[in-house]
Amino acid sequence: MTEQTPYERIGGEPVIRALVARFYALMDTLPAASACRAIHPPSLAQAEERLFWYLTGWLGGPPMFVERRGPPMLRRRHLHAPIAGPEIEGWLLCFRQAWAENVTDDALTKMVLPQIEGLAQHMRNRENIV
Repeated sequence: MTEQTPYERIGGEPVIRALVARFYALMDTLPAASACRAIHPPSLAQAEERLFWYLTGWLGGPPMFVERRGPPMLRRRHLHAPIAGPEIEGWLLCFRQAWAENVTDDALTKMVLPQIEGLAQHMRNRENIV
């Protein structure tokens, strides 16, 4: 028997869709995520779809993002947006809460969240303004 991918363990497309929808709902409503929300366009629909594609492939499902947009190159794709501590912390707050509400596999959480946190920190392209 082959080991399940994180995509399969998480519950596949329906759970990733729910996770991403909740993530953007939180970003749209949590005051602590306001800096992150401010660097997004008024409609989050396109960002939601692209994050769904990205997470699907990143977790071992179909490579939807790559098929549609090419290599992720996430940092490069986000250079237009100023990303520093407040944006990163807001993004992580939303992601952690959406994940906790949608994923029940503790071992998977322990594996994935540190990687997500590292990815979020990698996106920094500005120093904090004091």
